[in-house]
Amino acid sequence: MKPLIYTRGQQLPALLEKRIAILDGAMGTMIQRFRLSEAQYRGERFKDFARDVKGNNELLSLTRPSVIQDIHESYLAGGADLVETNTFGATSVAQSDYDMADLAIEMNLESARIARAACDKYSTPDKPRFVAGTLGPTPKTASISPDVNDPGARNTSFEILRQAYYEQTEALVQGGSDVLLVETIFDTLNAKAALFAIEEYFENSGQRLPLIISGTVTDASGRILSGQTVTAFWNSVRHARPLAIGLNCALGAALMRPYIQELAKVAGDTFISCYPNAGLPNPMSDTGFDETPDVTSRLLHEFAAEGLVNIVGGCCGTTPEHIAAIVDAVSPLPRRRLSTAPGNTAGVFYRETA
Repeated sequence: MKPLIYTRGQQLPALLEKRIAILDGAMGTMIQRFRLSEAQYRGERFKDFARDVKGNNELLSLTRPSVIQDIHESYLAGGADLVETNTFGATSVAQSDYDMADLAIEMNLESARIARAACDKYSTPDKPRFVAGTLGPTPKTASISPDVNDPGARNTSFEILRQAYYEQTEALVQGGSDVLLVETIFDTLNAKAALFAIEEYFENSGQRLPLIISGTVTDASGRILSGQTVTAFWNSVRHARPLAIGLNCALGAALMRPYIQELAKVAGDTFISCYPNAGLPNPMSDTGFDETPDVTSRLLHEFAAEGLVNIVGGCCGTTPEHIAAIVDAVSPLPRRRLSTAPGNTAGVFYRETA
């Protein structure tokens, strides 16, 4: 096996040994603030495209890159240490819904470059900023039938997902990502395809980036959509040796607490990330979600005070104001300490690069 070359992302584990790191907030919420029209989504390049593209936020990295960079910079100005690339739906699988699967590689490459430029602008020797290359779950699931009358039906496969995630990973790394983030996992089999593709790319390229894995608990059952409990989910993905494991999206912080507590207990040897929605959806609010920055930041302060988290941020409905409030709320508090129990096998990226 060829020796692996570790990237600048190895600074991140050292940071997590010192303090709680801050992830950015929602991309979609911020894009909505611009109230872009169909024509603005299309730009000149796609003005004659055969179908509507409004809502394809990943396309904006090609047609409105300044919008995406402005969003990144607003989170960095609010104190974020990591910003996520605008690539949540930038797989060929997801982009096929817009007949734009052939643009997936370009979307990932340009999105990573935009985030890289923003991070480089705000980085200082004392406070480096990191690009989190984001791999989303795709709108298709390898574990769950799309047809209630045919439990065995599937609209994708492990191999299709693996190929899509491999090309996404390659473009994200080439564009300048420091860490890879497999997020909003509702189907562990989809996540396994992503993790397989990432490891395959690491082996082929000779580069290795830190990895963050984040699942989403969809309701009060405490399970992800494909049926696993938080503990079962962790045991299914810990072989990937992530720098951090966590939860995001679906539930607001108040409802997420017991599942973060469970994850922090079973993954004692690995850093914990948590970036919840701004509460539950509320179409009557300005952001579409209930929680104001002071509410979200107070809840995450409680998580930090309990010693549960190493990385915090926001998901749907959170804004730069939320992130700035979270920075103020958690910065005085110590980071969660890892277990040093024998048999500690996960989270080894730090020990391999220290």
